[in-house]
Amino acid sequence: MPTESGSCSTARQAKQKRKSHSLSIRRTNSSEQERTGLPREMLEGQDSKLPSSVRSTLLELFGQIEREFENLYIENLELRREIETLNERLAAEGQAIDGAELSKGQLKTKASHSTSQLSQKLKTTYKASTSKIVSSFKTTTSRAVCQLVKEYIGHRDGIWDVSVARTQPVVLGTASADHTALLWSIETGRCLVKYSGHVGSVNSIKFHPSEQLALTASGDQTAHIWRYAVQLPTPQPVADTTQQICGEDEVECSDKDEPDVDADVSSDCPTIRVPLTSLKSHQGVVIAADWLVGGKQAVTASWDRTANLFDVETAELVHSLTGHDQELTHCCTHPTQRLVVTSSRDTTFRLWDFRDPSIHSVNVFQGHTDTVTSAVFTVGDNVVSGSDDRTVKVWDLRNMRSPIATIRTDSAINRINVCVGQKIIALPHDNRQVRLFDMSGVRLARLPRSSRQTVITLIWKYIHMC
Repeated sequence: MPTESGSCSTARQAKQKRKSHSLSIRRTNSSEQERTGLPREMLEGQDSKLPSSVRSTLLELFGQIEREFENLYIENLELRREIETLNERLAAEGQAIDGAELSKGQLKTKASHSTSQLSQKLKTTYKASTSKIVSSFKTTTSRAVCQLVKEYIGHRDGIWDVSVARTQPVVLGTASADHTALLWSIETGRCLVKYSGHVGSVNSIKFHPSEQLALTASGDQTAHIWRYAVQLPTPQPVADTTQQICGEDEVECSDKDEPDVDADVSSDCPTIRVPLTSLKSHQGVVIAADWLVGGKQAVTASWDRTANLFDVETAELVHSLTGHDQELTHCCTHPTQRLVVTSSRDTTFRLWDFRDPSIHSVNVFQGHTDTVTSAVFTVGDNVVSGSDDRTVKVWDLRNMRSPIATIRTDSAINRINVCVGQKIIALPHDNRQVRLFDMSGVRLARLPRSSRQTVITLIWKYIHMC
């Protein structure tokens, strides 16, 4: 019948069309199948129950996965050759890059993101000096220990700042919330001088670069300059403290044989009650003060959102540095140039340039997301800033667009300090911990934290052993 024959013919054509389409799919992906090395029978032995479009998509995805692994393998080989080349260049110095994670026989099968990171690291270190290349690839094998040397007992409230004199005799100065500043013999731990001229908390203390003068900032809205004269006592033998050593892991100091902190050790010290000069102009707490290079001028930072530059001899205000949107938290001067850096609760720190007497310039840096608790100059042209955002950043004054190193911690940072000679950054935290880092952001040690709650200044000896 015409109707049946037409129907059979149509069905037969549709079947042939499906078979032709299936064959065309196999031919289209034959190169992918041969390249993967899969047996042809596994792909063509039986008709797949999957729709042809889905099957085609799967085959294409498998091909892409294979190509990605091939690219990773090729890049891995290139990275190995790069490391071998660098090792050959360093062979003359007896150094080699530790390529443990790229050693022979171990294939790199991580994600492409990790591969690109390692590749970028190689490109960066290749441009750096030989020492930087080696330090970037070698696992840190150095050990750092901290040893308790001396305790200085005498304040009756919290200690806000610690400073060391830059002239002979070398003494230690402490500023406290008990309205006093004390000078100590570093060797014996004896209190030498007590300054009680402030009527508010003493927030910072700094020593004159060439004379026996101290500069203190206070909550009474003033900064005082006062002269001291001390005679160092004869040092006594230091007790054995070799048991109180710490490295990367925290060790609690023993509470045995503790001195009586209730005894007023500072009562026997000579007391200075009147300053040589009083710097007045702020309308709020003076949180910090420092000497400009040469010691003829001093800068103060206040909660009134300003920093002031004073003439030391006349106590006159030279410049009022305005611009911060919130309270200032710290100020610091450059050791050899007329530069000042101020930090604030407005999440910024500012660099003030007084090298040209006729004009002063200012640069604003917004590298943090919370209060900048302090920013200090270090050796060379570097600035280190610490913040409540739990980061510390190292900056190059010649290019302050981005930090050259970032240290991320688990607690807010208080006033930081830098050992210029050994290029060590000391980070005091809100959680009572103090950690030591180098200028590259590598953690060196953590100082032991005493379990007792006392008002004591602790001096720790840092020993770096390779």
